[in-house]
Amino acid sequence: MIIEVLKALFLGFVEGITEWLPISSTGHMILVDEFLKLDVSEQFLAMFLVVIQIGAIMAVIILYFTKLNPFSRKKTPKQRKSTWRLWGMVLIGCIPAAIVGILLDDWVHDHFYNGIVVAAMLIVYGIIFIVMERRNRRLEAQAAIAMRRGKHTRPGSAEVSIFRTATVDDIDIPTALKIGAFQCLAIVPGTSRSGATIIGGMLSGCSRVAATEFTFFLAIPIMFGWGIVKVAKFLVAGLVMSQTEIAVLVAGVLCSFVVSVISIKFLMGYIKKNDFTAFGWYRIVVGIIVLSYFGAKGMGLF
Repeated sequence: MIIEVLKALFLGFVEGITEWLPISSTGHMILVDEFLKLDVSEQFLAMFLVVIQIGAIMAVIILYFTKLNPFSRKKTPKQRKSTWRLWGMVLIGCIPAAIVGILLDDWVHDHFYNGIVVAAMLIVYGIIFIVMERRNRRLEAQAAIAMRRGKHTRPGSAEVSIFRTATVDDIDIPTALKIGAFQCLAIVPGTSRSGATIIGGMLSGCSRVAATEFTFFLAIPIMFGWGIVKVAKFLVAGLVMSQTEIAVLVAGVLCSFVVSVISIKFLMGYIKKNDFTAFGWYRIVVGIIVLSYFGAKGMGLF
């Protein structure tokens, strides 16, 4: 049991880092499983890889509790109304992914959960991040020049001038639905749920901070719901967790929570001064390494 708990702690560590950074948590978990096998049933492992995300979600709830709490007595009526509106946008944004997830979850799991797909998605979305940020930097440079020449009357930075949605509170229904549609792409492992929604948010006119925060909030109902579905399927199948599996689940969730708190704070601090280009290059490098590994393995070289 001790060995399995240590493995679960490592998996929780990986989940906590990769869930919020746009580098694909599911993809990394699949790859880690290639080298670090939990001694549990196949059905439990499928559930564990989803339920472990609840620890990551709890980190968001705690870090943003004041912002997300519509019942706070410290808020004015206007602020409480704004919080309810934000929750409305989150629920609207979850609709596309909820439909796609219910319809295609099992099919995607059977056909796309493999190293080659993960590697391909890491590379493809890494390229998208790099291309998108190069475009953003070009637009920001043009906006900065215009501001210096007095042609731009809106106050604020060059970044603010190219994104019409500066904060998460400014997201409207069409934007929420667009971001939700992009979230559907994350059903394919290696895509990254946070990566897909951040890309969708920025392409929909959201600033980096707004897109990232909305990504955090979108995860709450989606991942809680997905976790409940996985647990329900496990229980409906008449399966029961062993003591080792219970210990593994608790350890993974707790570690995921602690590391997620650190990851979220890091990411929000990072994007205030930097863009997502570094994550794009990371994805490409890791994708190439993974593709080479599974390619060599497929050819029987080891």
